[in-house]
Amino acid sequence: MNYTLVGAFVLALGAALIAVVLWLASGGAYQKKYDLYHAIEDESVAGLNLNAPVKNNGVDVGKVRDIKLDPANPERVILLLAIERGTSVKEDTVAVLKTQGLTGIAYVELSGSTRNSPPLGLVAGNPYPVIRTKHSLATRLENVLTNVLTRLDSTSNNLNAMLGEDNRASLKSALADIAIVARTVAARKDALDSSLVQAEKTLKNTATASAQIAPVVERFGRSAAAIEKMGSDFSQTSASATKAVDAVGADVSRFTANTLPELQQLMFELGALTSSLRRLSEQTERDPRGLLFGRKPVANGPGESSPKP
Repeated sequence: MNYTLVGAFVLALGAALIAVVLWLASGGAYQKKYDLYHAIEDESVAGLNLNAPVKNNGVDVGKVRDIKLDPANPERVILLLAIERGTSVKEDTVAVLKTQGLTGIAYVELSGSTRNSPPLGLVAGNPYPVIRTKHSLATRLENVLTNVLTRLDSTSNNLNAMLGEDNRASLKSALADIAIVARTVAARKDALDSSLVQAEKTLKNTATASAQIAPVVERFGRSAAAIEKMGSDFSQTSASATKAVDAVGADVSRFTANTLPELQQLMFELGALTSSLRRLSEQTERDPRGLLFGRKPVANGPGESSPKP
């Protein structure tokens, strides 16, 4: 039997078994492929370790490949994330540092991807696409508490300033004055009670007087209404009188324009007729026969000749 061949076969079989085991451990034919992304944090990443999980809406989709400070700005931390190929990483995707349970184990949570957002691409000057980041809940709470504590500190300083020596002396004096007033009021309690009773009686009398004044006010109201109605009637009467005066004025105007000239002509003719009757009367008195035999011709004067028939 050739022991050399047997040994070689055992060694070859062992190497083959080791290779198969290593191949299976690395995932074999089902080994996953990853895409690399950068995420830049401007807060502390305490508790985040290498190979920490990267989750998308709670589902493991990758791991943290590298953690280092930004050489250009030591206040920032650059995370290198290995995310399974095919995972939806878009321009509106946000990376947030979270802690799991009470153990404080940190991981990176991806969220915010919407259906219509375009895929995340490379940016000039970066070897990998850069995922936007947002402050973690712990950082936001710390900022809120810091602001609250700052305001409390400012309020405390203001109170200390208000309660300085001078203000405390003024407050003490004011309290002493209030105590004196309180003792004075207590000493004159009976007088105050009597004044309150008198005030109550005065209010009752005022209420009674108000009740008695109410009918008088009502009568005044009715009188005012009657006076108002009288004024309205007088206004209507004045309007009617104005219309009547306007009508009479129009009639007078028409009489003046049309009848007055005719009346003047009649008076003129009556005057002429009166003159004629006066001359006739005078002639009749001088010669009554003239009414029967007519007028005698007047004798010719010196140098006149009788007209020829």
